[in-house]
Amino acid sequence: MSGLDALIGDREITSPADMHALGVQMGRMLRPGDLVVLTGVLGAGKTTLTRGIGEGLGVRGPIQSPTFVLARTHPSLVGGAPLVHVDAYRLGSAAELDDLDIDYDGSVVVVEWGRGMVSGLRDHWWDVELQREWHGTGVDTACGTYSRATEDLAADAPRLVSIRREPS
Repeated sequence: MSGLDALIGDREITSPADMHALGVQMGRMLRPGDLVVLTGVLGAGKTTLTRGIGEGLGVRGPIQSPTFVLARTHPSLVGGAPLVHVDAYRLGSAAELDDLDIDYDGSVVVVEWGRGMVSGLRDHWWDVELQREWHGTGVDTACGTYSRATEDLAADAPRLVSIRREPS
């Protein structure tokens, strides 16, 4: 087994601190050449998980969502692989992601909103889906409309985190 194989499966995460801790665990397991694709609605915890991955890798922070710069490289502080954090939300195709000229072999790459865009970049990758309020009380797509007040979106709610190796 390698990379995140030991974490494959589903787990319930009950707090942002637990999401961060999962990220730290993942970061300690990832190696240069590893690619992680994060999928989930706004506020699901993708950036919180990535902050934990960065801590586990021992990279320079702060780790923030790279929405407007598309990709941000965080060099290692401990002689390990850098973390390349990508936000593919505004990208329209895999070709646009490939155009970012990322060093996939020498880095750990985390791509938010990258599902469907990474095939062909690596032989395999880890697909991590974060679902928020899957008990029938939330919205399951980023295009949905919330009926609750905006401040409720930031409230702690359990997440279901599913880790899969792709292609499966």
